[in-house]
Amino acid sequence: MKLGVVGLPNVGKSTLFNAITKAGAEAANYPFCTIEPNTGVVAVPDERLNELSEMYHPKKTTPAVIEFVDIAGLVKGASHGEGLGNKFLSHIRECEAIVHVVRCFEDPDIIRHADSLNPQHDIETINLELIAADRETVAKRAERAVKMLKSGEKRFADEAALGEKLLAHLDNLQPARTCPMTDKEREIAREWFLLTTKPVIYACNIKEDDLGKDEDSIPGVTDVKAIAAGENAKVLVISAKIEEDIAQMDDEEKNMFLEEMGIGKSGLDRLIAECYDLLGLISFLTAGADECRAWTIRKGTKAPQAAGKIHSDFERGFIRAEIVSFNDLKANGSMTACKEKGLVRSEGKDYVMQDGDVTLFRFNV
Repeated sequence: MKLGVVGLPNVGKSTLFNAITKAGAEAANYPFCTIEPNTGVVAVPDERLNELSEMYHPKKTTPAVIEFVDIAGLVKGASHGEGLGNKFLSHIRECEAIVHVVRCFEDPDIIRHADSLNPQHDIETINLELIAADRETVAKRAERAVKMLKSGEKRFADEAALGEKLLAHLDNLQPARTCPMTDKEREIAREWFLLTTKPVIYACNIKEDDLGKDEDSIPGVTDVKAIAAGENAKVLVISAKIEEDIAQMDDEEKNMFLEEMGIGKSGLDRLIAECYDLLGLISFLTAGADECRAWTIRKGTKAPQAAGKIHSDFERGFIRAEIVSFNDLKANGSMTACKEKGLVRSEGKDYVMQDGDVTLFRFNV
């Protein structure tokens, strides 16, 4: 899972990304990840995996990971090539979701719209560039569809109609994700790889002194929440500076600090949880003497496709999945005890995986 971190200059985007990078997993532990200077890969926090490791004492424990990409170069006019222009936009296209960092703290050294705190203006600056880029994409697609329709290719009728509908929506300066679409229209739109269809989390970056306060009393936060509500986006209140400090602590220091601050989880842990929820993701688990591991799948994934996450042969030769819920395994202490109580189920090809399923796949190729 790849998330793009965007934001205007001086909003705390780089500080937050530095915190993500410092909290990142060792590259050597994840050979399937290519770590670049603008990429941070962090482990998805999952206490269930820690408990499985204590139970099995495996040779290694591998969490699910999430990749954050620092998308730099956004300035007004990016959709027309200003700043890093097309490079900026192409980086966003490669991401599943966008973390949009918004400044919600006063800073006299930052000169911005009317020299004052204005989250709405900051959000609009980025959104308008993405909308402008999408409008160009949709216009080209619609023009092609109309030409094909006139030449007798009737199958392009739906595409032409959607193009007209989306152009009107984008011309009203609204992101494509807020445009009402049928399932068929969404399927067509997915093939267009529009920037503003991507789900968004607005990360309200607040000053350190505001952490722990009532969120709605913090300058700018209610404005961001109002915008997010209109877009079906999520909002997370976070202090990038504190996250950077936390990232340099060991686990014991981190837990003590969070307790002193009256915070249950770090902002980064909350951000990852929100991303999972936003994208409809869950984790299933595998456990044994060699490795305990968490695997990320989308809600609704069936057993054979989940098996394919581990290896394509597992999906191709899928026979069945032997599954016990993590809670049952934890309560009974071992897989043997769960089997004796009939808690280990044998599931077939139509089984829909559930969050926390501890699974052993049987296959034959």
